[in-house]
Amino acid sequence: MKIIGLTGGIGSGKSTVVKMFKSLGVPIYIADDEAKKLLAKSKVIKRKVIALLGDDAYTKDGPNKPYIASKIFNDSHLLAEMNGIIHPKVATHFKRWVSKQKGRYCIKEAAVLFENDGYKKCDATILVTAPEKLRIQRVMARDGVAKEQVLERMKNQWEDEKKLKLANFVIENIDIEMTKKLVYNLHKKITNLFC
Repeated sequence: MKIIGLTGGIGSGKSTVVKMFKSLGVPIYIADDEAKKLLAKSKVIKRKVIALLGDDAYTKDGPNKPYIASKIFNDSHLLAEMNGIIHPKVATHFKRWVSKQKGRYCIKEAAVLFENDGYKKCDATILVTAPEKLRIQRVMARDGVAKEQVLERMKNQWEDEKKLKLANFVIENIDIEMTKKLVYNLHKKITNLFC
C-alpha cells in the first residue's frame, strides 16, 4: 500500500481535506490524534514527559494539555525533546495500522510531516495551504484564542514556501466547493500514478 503524507500549517484546513479523502474511501491515519492517545495511555511516555516537564504535566484525569502546551510551544528545545518521546511511538503504531488497511493507498496526516522528516517515509506528499490571514481567523474562531497565541503556534511550523519545495501535490483550501473538486481530481491522479 502506498503512503501519502498530508500536511499543512495550522488553520490551513487539513482536517477538512482529510474528511474529503475519507469520503472517497481512502484509509486515514491522523498522527496528532494518535499522539494524544499515546500521551494519555502510555505509561512509558507519561514517565518520560514527567521527567522532562515536571509533575504538573499530568493530573489525575490525564495529560495537563494547557500546561504541556505552555511549556513546549515557548521552548524549541523542550518541543524537540517532547517530539523525541512521542514520534517514535506514533511511527511504530502507524506501521501496525498500515498492515491492517485495505485499499490502494492511505493518507497519513501529520502537522509536522516535513519538520520531522516524516515525509521521507511517504511515497508522495500533499500540502494543504491557505492565506495566512484566513488561517489565523480560522484558528481564532475554532480554538477561541487570541491572534498572538495563533502566531506563537505558527512559529513552530515551517513557512509554506519551505514546505512547497518538498510537496508533490498542493491543495489550496479557500473555497470549500473548489477544494472538493481538487481533492477528487487528486484522488484520481494518485490512484492512476501509484496504484
